Amino acid sequence: MAKSQSRRCCLCVLALLSSIAIICICIILATKQRCAFTHGAVAADSLMCSDIGRDMLLQGGSAVDAAIAALLCTGLVNPQSMGLGGGAIFTIMDKTGKVKIISSRETAPKGVRADLLNKCPKTLMLEPGSHWIGVPGEILGYERAHQLYGKLPWDKLFEPSIKLAREGFRMPVYLGQFLQKTLIKQLIQGSELCKLFCHKNKTVFGPGDILKYPQLAKTMETIAKGGAKAFYTGQIAEDLIQDIQAKNGTLSLEDLKTFKVRESDAWTVQLGDYKMYFPPPPAGGAILSFILKIMHGFGLSPASNQGDQKTLTLHRYLEAVKFANGQKRYLKDPLFSSRDMTYITDEKFIERIRALITDGPTHDASYYNITPSVDRFGTTHVSVMAADGTAVSVTSTINHMFGSAVYSPKTGIILNNELVDFCGQADSITPGEQPPSSMAPAILQSVSQKKTLVIGGSGGSMITTAMALSIMNHLWFGMNLTESIAAKIVFVNSENSVNFELGYNESANKAMKALRHNVGNYTYFFNVVNGISKEGECFSAVSDARKLGRSAGY
Repeated sequence: MAKSQSRRCCLCVLALLSSIAIICICIILATKQRCAFTHGAVAADSLMCSDIGRDMLLQGGSAVDAAIAALLCTGLVNPQSMGLGGGAIFTIMDKTGKVKIISSRETAPKGVRADLLNKCPKTLMLEPGSHWIGVPGEILGYERAHQLYGKLPWDKLFEPSIKLAREGFRMPVYLGQFLQKTLIKQLIQGSELCKLFCHKNKTVFGPGDILKYPQLAKTMETIAKGGAKAFYTGQIAEDLIQDIQAKNGTLSLEDLKTFKVRESDAWTVQLGDYKMYFPPPPAGGAILSFILKIMHGFGLSPASNQGDQKTLTLHRYLEAVKFANGQKRYLKDPLFSSRDMTYITDEKFIERIRALITDGPTHDASYYNITPSVDRFGTTHVSVMAADGTAVSVTSTINHMFGSAVYSPKTGIILNNELVDFCGQADSITPGEQPPSSMAPAILQSVSQKKTLVIGGSGGSMITTAMALSIMNHLWFGMNLTESIAAKIVFVNSENSVNFELGYNESANKAMKALRHNVGNYTYFFNVVNGISKEGECFSAVSDARKLGRSAGY
């Protein structure tokens, strides 16, 4: 009897130990699954471009090297979003934790038309035309970032994309689907873009077709050998200006020659344990930080996103965004405006606005100081973290889908329509002025420096809400980065109409209507967020599935 009891006890102990062992193994496996990479990672709009950036890291390149290589690739894979004819904003963290901003965003040319703002669109739509082209800053921004932080040779960064452009590659799934949209087909078939994206019979490329950019390959090869100077003062510059002026554009050789990259320290705000670094105006980081500071003051936690509390949190968020919309008209180029916008990060100002947010029904537009304008869409983002602790958050754009739709046959470059961003935001345009933007490449780091989040978005006006919600989900609502970015968003447009992404909880829609929010019916959501979080030695990298993106690392 004693032996039998002893045997049963032993079996129980063994069963208990086995259970503990299984639990431990599951925990270890789960941890490994969450910790996708342990050295470095790249999150771009496509796996092809993320891989190219990752390969630069493996070859000893810096985070900046990886970012530039990934961007050059993205200009081929998603040419509707960015390219050499656009501009970019880099937020760069070095080994010491110091953060620098390098902005090569497009500027108004010297010959900008005095009556240009009279041509502004009244509704959300594509806006092609050479009169909207701003001075491209993309390549000069790359070069300056590489001069300060690059490790690999300049020409090395171009090699993968030159090869792709010259030899061709199968149509990316997302671009193939995008080109089949009726509005995009009409744009391409009605412009010189058809030289890139049409068959000989003028039908637009589709899935399975091969993309090649032979002229762009030559242009990139020249820049790889001669640096940015080859773009801004050499034969490329002459060819580019000839092609633009043939389309009645106002850009000149003088505009290219005198373009200057802007460098500055990052603006910062404290969000609990995290400090957020972002570009100063006219970039959109100030508006993003304003929303996050307001929301942080409500003491958010995972419980804030559950049950009845979730409805209240959403309502407060929508109110915060409406107040943010009221601040957008002050988002101007500080080199051309006397208004100091640093007030928007001031704690007393934030507290005053938060006190105006009531838990009852919403208010009319005048309560939020709203000036209705037209929303925008477009852009791409790349996030990079390297093994040495350096990080890059960079957003690049040619503005609307395919920018101005002006294609330069001699250079292979698609030009931006960045001057549209002045519409509804300015009474006049001055040569050299940067337009306001929603672009907000950000880096957040904990006080202990053990946790870092590199994040940014694309989608024009939707960048702000997509980034704000992703950050709130990850920092305060207890979601991992994949869940945070995948979660459906709600977009408050420039007229304070509340629009829920398809698949958003229907009960939330009804609850907001009950609080008298004007709920709209947006069909298209272009919001895409790419980010990397690092905790200790563990990297989690996420490229937004909305654009069929995938990250890469090692």
